[in-house]
Order: sequence, then C-alpha cells, then structure tokens
Amino acid sequence: MTKGEHSRRLLLSAGAAAALLAGGLAPVAGPALAQSLSQQQSLEAARSWGYSAAIQAGVWGAPLVTMYALRHNDAVGPKPKAKPNEIWRMEDISTPELSKEAGYVTPNVNVVYGFGFVDLRQGPVVLEAPDSDGRYYMVEIVDMWTNAFAYVGGKATGYKGGRFVLVGPDWTGDLPADAKAIRCPTPWVLIQPRVHIYRDGKIDLAGARKVLDAIRLVPPAGKSGSYGFPAPEFVDPNLPVSALDFKDPLQFWELLSVALNENPPPKDQITALLPMFKPLGIELGKPWDRSKVRPPVLAAMAEATKALPNLLAKLPLGTLVNYALIPPPSIGDFGTDYLNRAFIGRNGLTANTPYEAIYWGYTLDDKGAGLEGGNRYTLTFREGIPFLPPGFWSVTLYSSENNYTVPNPINRYMVGSDTGLKRNADGSITIYIQADSPGADKDSNWLPSPKSGRFYLIPRVYAPAPKAIEDFTHPTPASVPAVVKVP
Repeated sequence: MTKGEHSRRLLLSAGAAAALLAGGLAPVAGPALAQSLSQQQSLEAARSWGYSAAIQAGVWGAPLVTMYALRHNDAVGPKPKAKPNEIWRMEDISTPELSKEAGYVTPNVNVVYGFGFVDLRQGPVVLEAPDSDGRYYMVEIVDMWTNAFAYVGGKATGYKGGRFVLVGPDWTGDLPADAKAIRCPTPWVLIQPRVHIYRDGKIDLAGARKVLDAIRLVPPAGKSGSYGFPAPEFVDPNLPVSALDFKDPLQFWELLSVALNENPPPKDQITALLPMFKPLGIELGKPWDRSKVRPPVLAAMAEATKALPNLLAKLPLGTLVNYALIPPPSIGDFGTDYLNRAFIGRNGLTANTPYEAIYWGYTLDDKGAGLEGGNRYTLTFREGIPFLPPGFWSVTLYSSENNYTVPNPINRYMVGSDTGLKRNADGSITIYIQADSPGADKDSNWLPSPKSGRFYLIPRVYAPAPKAIEDFTHPTPASVPAVVKVP
C-alpha cells in the first residue's frame, strides 16, 4: 500500500466516524463500521485492479485505435486525403506542414510518401508496382495492428516491379494469373509507398513522383463498402492521431471495440488475452457498453486512458548504448511484443522491419541530459551506416512536442548519404547539430536544431547491409556513436 492509499483509508475511516458523531449518535460498534470499511476497501481494490487491467489492455489495443484514427483522418472521415482503395500521394517530402496534415509522426524526409487504406471486405485488390530504373522504392503493407507483414519493392522484391494481389483473411476464390497473392491478416490494411527523392546525389522530385504515380491500386469493379464508423474526437486536432488525446477518455474503449470486432487479432491472442479483458467490457462479437462496466472499474479505465499516451511517449524501451535508444529487433513485425508495438505506434507509427530499414533514436546527450534547442552538439560516425545500393542512410531531427520535423531557415531536416557530407581526415563524418551555422566550412554537415525546446534525432538506413543489421541486433559503443554537447 502506498503512503497516499494509506492516508486515504485513514481519511475515509475518520470521515465515517465524524459523520456518525455529527448526527448526534454514538459510533456504531463493530460489525456495521467493519462492513462499511470492507465495502470501501472492495471499491478501492476494484478500482486498482481496473486501472492495472486497463493499462495492459490499453497497451495492447492502442496501436489498433491509432490506425483506426489515422484511417478516419486520411480515408473515411469528412475530409479524406484519399478514399479507401486509393492512394494519397504527398507532393513533397514531409515538411512540418505536410507532416501535420498527414498526422504522421517521425517521417522519413529522404523519400516522398504515399498512403492508402485498402478495404478487402469486398474482395481482393490488385497492387501494381513499376520498374523504377534502379531508383530505391518500396511499398510497406501494414495490418491494422501495425505489423508490417509484407513488402513490395525494396529488398523484398527488388525494383523491377510487378503485379500483386492483396487478399483478405477469409477470402477464397480465383486470383489473376499474372499477380502474386499477398494474404492479409486483417480486412483493412494500409499500404505506404516510399520513393527515394535523390538520384546521383541530387534531388529529383519529379522522377520520384513519376515512380510514386505508377504505384497503383485496382479494386474489385463495381464494389464499394460502407464507412459509417464513429469519428474520433480529440482535444487538440493539431497533435498526431497517435497522441490518442480524446475529449472523452472512454471513447478510446468504444473505438477499440469497434476496431477489434472489425479487425480481429490473431486466434492465440483471442484465446489468451481477451478473457482477461472481459471484465472491462472488451469482447469479440459484442460492442462495448459503458453502462455494463462496474463504476469503479469504469472510472479506472478513464484514468488509464488519460495516462496512456504520456506513458507510451516516455517509456525507455529497448537497449541503451551511448545514451542512444536501440529498439528491440521485433520492431515492425511485433508478434507478441505488445509493449514495443505500442511504443512504436505512439512514436514511430508504421516503422519498418530491420530487414528493410533500421532506426534508432537519441533523446539524450553523452552525459544523459536531454537534447535542448539552443545547445550545440556533434554526432560523429566512423564511416556512415552501411547500405545496399540503391539504399541510403540519414539522420533526421524532430520536435519532442509533436514528433514532426522542425522549421528552420534553410529548410533542412536531415543530413546523410544523399547530402554530400564532408569527411574528416580519418574518414569519419561529424554532424553539427545547432540552431546557428557552424561556419561555412562545416555548413554541409549542419543539421539545424530549434532555438528552444526539446528535440530528438533518428538515424535510419534503408536497404541496410548485413553489417548494419548485425550492428543493430548486437549494438556496441563502437557502432552507435554518442551525441556530444559542445561547450
């Protein structure tokens, strides 16, 4: 029992006695008072259990609710970027403004993105991919639980293109002979094309857009679904959907129930987890009804929902090397690693698997202090991050407040293999992270930071070489440099 809980119980006990005395009655001896205290303790126990169970259910279900909210924002809400079975193609890299419009956190700015929610309830949907003439691109295919279960392009299928057909979990029937089938675990999936905007060290946005435009979806002819889904209602619509900051905290559970029944989890999770969540009213095949949840448990569920976004944003998940946070290898295709799935869903939604792309993060400098705008830092790599052509590596800076890129005078959000970094005499590469220019001789390696406020850094490599995957799986101080604060 915590000190606060002990104090509350003393106050409750004293309050009960005071009420009796104030009424002119002698305190009731023994059984009545004991029963009153027992009932109060039972309520507190129910609330305590409810909070614990709700945190566990929330961690498990938050990625699904986030995908539900992203689908509303981008596909089925009143202002869709692209309707279901269509692709929204961003016209440029994920600037702060475009990131906010997409509601997509920690974006890669070496690529131009596409987003498309695919509804497989009406039948298979064909995905066409082009021959990119050697330009890096890939199409990540993500289920509604945020698992990247398949890829087209990239290291998975190469850059020559082809026809693929996305098939729902329960669909049976004939498929096009010239298309490779991709069986999807949920009736809705998200496809996310990424096309490299650099060619031979120079920005070629037009060429990237040509490849992106050639990535197409072909839905079943003459069929469309109904999309009368409840709309998420957030306190601050300017925050990314993964913040899950609901006006009514209990809406989280309503939407979890809707999304869960629409996109059931794997059978082993239905068997092992859902019985534990039944006292919260979370059941497969039944809508969530707040009126049928015990009041102390319902109050605890609201309390847990309020705490969950901040909890997930700050969890120290993964391996700490030189104060860099290396995510667990389960990133991207999480299996039963629900905590990592929830953390990535909050901070790096639709992260890729390590075979296709590798990420790690810095929120701290080499002394363990938070990265702050106004300070100056350096980050020195021995040689960069190894990749297989036509892949690339980069380091990108983001605001800790909203997980978007940060406005700056030179509109530079990343540096890396695409940007002509200068090497030191020993072949190493030093990146200068600060709000003002480090000097003309170092400007090529300057990554602008904000003048104030917390920020974080994400190194990433696409089409990682085996050495990069090995360094990620078994990180050491030699392979993961520290961010050093400059006096």
